[in-house]
Amino acid sequence: MALALRLWRSLPLGRSAAPGPRLPTGAAGSREQCVLWRLRGAEVMGNPGAFKRSLLFSALSYLGFETYQVISQAAVVHATAKVFRVEEILEQADYLYESGETEKLYQLLSQYKESEDAELLWRLARASRDIAQLSGTSEEEKKLLVYEALEYAKRALEKNESSFAAHKWYAICISDVGDYEGIRAKIANAYKIKEHFEKAIELNPKDATAIHLMGIWCYTFAEMPWYQRRIAEMLFATPPSSTYEEALGYFHRAEQVDPNFYSKNLLLLGKTYLKLHNKKLAAFWLSKAKDYAAHTEEDKQIQTEAAQLLTGFSDKN
Repeated sequence: MALALRLWRSLPLGRSAAPGPRLPTGAAGSREQCVLWRLRGAEVMGNPGAFKRSLLFSALSYLGFETYQVISQAAVVHATAKVFRVEEILEQADYLYESGETEKLYQLLSQYKESEDAELLWRLARASRDIAQLSGTSEEEKKLLVYEALEYAKRALEKNESSFAAHKWYAICISDVGDYEGIRAKIANAYKIKEHFEKAIELNPKDATAIHLMGIWCYTFAEMPWYQRRIAEMLFATPPSSTYEEALGYFHRAEQVDPNFYSKNLLLLGKTYLKLHNKKLAAFWLSKAKDYAAHTEEDKQIQTEAAQLLTGFSDKN
């Protein structure tokens, strides 16, 4: 009640007071409503208890509105801070990825494995897979990480089907899991893998990595051993298939989008030309792969393979 009285004393008086509620001024019902307003006003003013209750109700309503405003503003601030926090984490993650800090990146993103953010989840899938690929990772740990990566990629895709990266990493992780589930599962998953790579390219035609991976898909089925092809024919009415020419087209397209973006793309251009018996162009691309500045363990392995293939040229000539 004391609060109500303080609010009452703070209200402006005289001509500066805020106007009362506006009443309808139309012909019908105008007089009756004005009379009703005066009677209710007189009733309240003539009854101190009713007047105090009315004033207290008004004060509480005012406080309720103020509380709602404070809560609403706090919610906006919290949501803004949350968005800023996610963006900050993504910046840190991308910096660590570009710096080749695989373990630090995994440690950072593992803190947010329960996140609902697709951008965080597909990066966590990538980080899990990268840890699995390290030479120091045991076979048991590798298997766990491969399945873990698939789960993160799947969740990322569920959260945002318009994310080209989620489609790309989901396809990559399905492919990795195939190594543990046998030839039948691997061939069955091939259609799904191709579908998600194609969707990733559709969503982002400038992503050289997705284009390169589609090239690998084609190369893999072009060089499929005869016994695997026979199994595929027995299991599926129309087994997946491709050609070296198709693979070459994707590798060149990736190179056009982002020249020298990946040592393996250079290596596979050389190997595909070898399959097509074009030694001159094979030597050109293998030399580029051998001379590629190594930033990762994979780059070093590719340099070695390219040098060995080039040495094979020299021995035959």
